[in-house]
Amino acid sequence: MKFSRQREIILKYVKSFPVHPTADQVYTALKKENPGLSLGTVYRNLNQLSEIGMLKKIYIADGSDRFDGRTDTHFHMICEDCGRVFDIETPELEEIISRIRQREGHEITGVTLNLRGICAECSVKEKAE
Repeated sequence: MKFSRQREIILKYVKSFPVHPTADQVYTALKKENPGLSLGTVYRNLNQLSEIGMLKKIYIADGSDRFDGRTDTHFHMICEDCGRVFDIETPELEEIISRIRQREGHEITGVTLNLRGICAECSVKEKAE
């Protein structure tokens, strides 16, 4: 895959964004300094980068898909108040996957787990109100 300047800035932005942006957020963040960038280019590149494994695409059932610069095995928490998506480190879930491999003999090639709830920051705000 050829790496254009636009593809490079899109990849760099997603990898530096801690709370997994949507395509629209990537476009908005990069458009001012890159006036030739189109929303279609952002969508196309994000999807291509996720297809080749350089980004993870996080499917959100009732919202816009998000993109994650981390491609290792980890899980996500979606805040129902602010809508942000956070990485969740859960060695217990990784242990379950390992047990399934050993016990059942299945080769697991990917796992998608999105937890829903209220993030710590929103919980504090709710309690203060």
